[in-house]
Amino acid sequence: MTAQTMLTAKGRLIVALDAKDIDDARRWIEQLRGEVGMFKVGLELFARYGTAIFDIMKAEQVPYFFDCKFHDIPNTVAGASRSVVAHGMHMFNVHATGGSEMMKATMQAVEEESAALKIQRPLVIAVTILTSLTRNMLDDELGIQRTVEATVGRLAIVTKRAGLDGVVASAKEVASIRTLCGKDFLIVTPGIRPDWASDDDQKRVVTPAEAIKLGTDYIVVGRPITRSKDMKDAARRIVSEMEGQL
Repeated sequence: MTAQTMLTAKGRLIVALDAKDIDDARRWIEQLRGEVGMFKVGLELFARYGTAIFDIMKAEQVPYFFDCKFHDIPNTVAGASRSVVAHGMHMFNVHATGGSEMMKATMQAVEEESAALKIQRPLVIAVTILTSLTRNMLDDELGIQRTVEATVGRLAIVTKRAGLDGVVASAKEVASIRTLCGKDFLIVTPGIRPDWASDDDQKRVVTPAEAIKLGTDYIVVGRPITRSKDMKDAARRIVSEMEGQL
């Protein structure tokens, strides 16, 4: 039995703190801390508050995923990754398109820094293809003449070989990632929308139940919960939907 298979439905739910100010983020944490497994800190909050947002998450005593999507030359990403380790986040990510050398340098830096600080190493995952991108956009704008699924699979293999814990990918690519990378490879899925929520700007979306049935380890949900009139109820509905597939 893997660590992922031992996760509860609640533990699999990550709520995106895509708030414009820290008061909203704190309010969301206060209401949802007992209903979800983790919170996601994205670039909007980080750009506004800097590393102070990490201190706030630590003070709130909640596990969090820093959705930083580091993407640069190996030395730069390794240095940035080394710097964030001390903030005690549960997980953070880089872009797989940065290449294997960048990802290997990142893992080495994270392992060394975690050992030096005598703390648990954060999970390090890689973004494959953003869920806002379509096949036409890959071809016409980026010059990638493969299907989304084939591109994601290729990047997942590179990520695993580089030693990272897993990837961020649409649930629609989970089956192929499992075939290519095995059951112990972590998959975190954004673009999750319950049937009762709108699709907004995400293109490749699935419901929470569909994502779990396909084999996703964690789902990331933002607006369907944080824009709900009753956030606790929305989170509970999503957890209940996932429980039916575990």
